[in-house]
Amino acid sequence: MGSGPAKYQSAYEIIGPVMVGPSSSHTAGAVRIGNIARQLLNENPIYVKFSLMGSFAETYQGHGTDLALLAGVLGLSTMDDGIPNAKKIAEENGLQYEFTKGVLGSYHPNTVLVELTGGARTVKVLASSLGGGKVEVQEFDEYPFKFSGERPTLVNRHSDQKGVIAELSDILYQKGSI
Repeated sequence: MGSGPAKYQSAYEIIGPVMVGPSSSHTAGAVRIGNIARQLLNENPIYVKFSLMGSFAETYQGHGTDLALLAGVLGLSTMDDGIPNAKKIAEENGLQYEFTKGVLGSYHPNTVLVELTGGARTVKVLASSLGGGKVEVQEFDEYPFKFSGERPTLVNRHSDQKGVIAELSDILYQKGSI
C-alpha cells in the first residue's frame, strides 16, 4: 500500500459492510482473505495453516478472526450465518487447520499468511485486512503481487517463453473476455 491515506468512495466503506462478527478488519476482511486464497487454490482445501501477525495474532480468537479466516477458505461469504460455526463446518468437510503467530515483515498489523493445500497443489497468500472489509494481497506464492480482490483479477502461471502471453490474449479474445 502507498504511503498516503486509504481512499474511500463513501461513508459506507468507513463504517464497514454488513457482516457477522464484531469488526470489519477482523471478520469481513479476514473472510475475504480466506475467499481469495480459496479462489487462487481453485479446488477444495484439505489443510490450511494461518500465520498471524500484529493485531491479528494478539486478538484472533477473541475477535473471531480465526472463525472468519476458516469461513473464507471454506467458501462462506461475509454475510453467512455459518461463520460462528466455521470450526465445526471445517471438521465436517475434513479441513484440517492450524494457527500460528509470527512476524511476517513490515506490513499492516492485520496481516496473515495463508498456506492452503488441496489435493493437487498448495498456495501461499500473504494479505492484510485494511479496515471496512478492504483487503490487500501482498504476496502470492512468495512473489510480490498486490491486488485488492475488489475487481476480477486474472492470475496465470506459465513458462516465460515467447508467445505464451500472445496465446493467452488470443484465448481471452476468442471467449469474449477482452
